[in-house]
Amino acid sequence: MNIPNDPVILLSYINTKLRDEYPSLDDLCKSLGLSPADIEAKLAKIGYSYCKERNCFA
Repeated sequence: MNIPNDPVILLSYINTKLRDEYPSLDDLCKSLGLSPADIEAKLAKIGYSYCKERNCFA
C-alpha cells in the first residue's frame, strides 16, 4: 500500500480512514498491510499519538 510520506498529510489520511472505514488502527493496518508501530512512530514525530477511545490520532 502506498501511503503519504509527509507526516501532516499522513495524519489526515489515517484519521480519515479511521473515521470513515475502520474501527481501530489495528484493523486499518491489517487491511492495508501496514505496521501500526511504523504509523505511530511517524506521527509521534509531529506530536500525535493514537487514542483508542476516540479511534484517531490526536
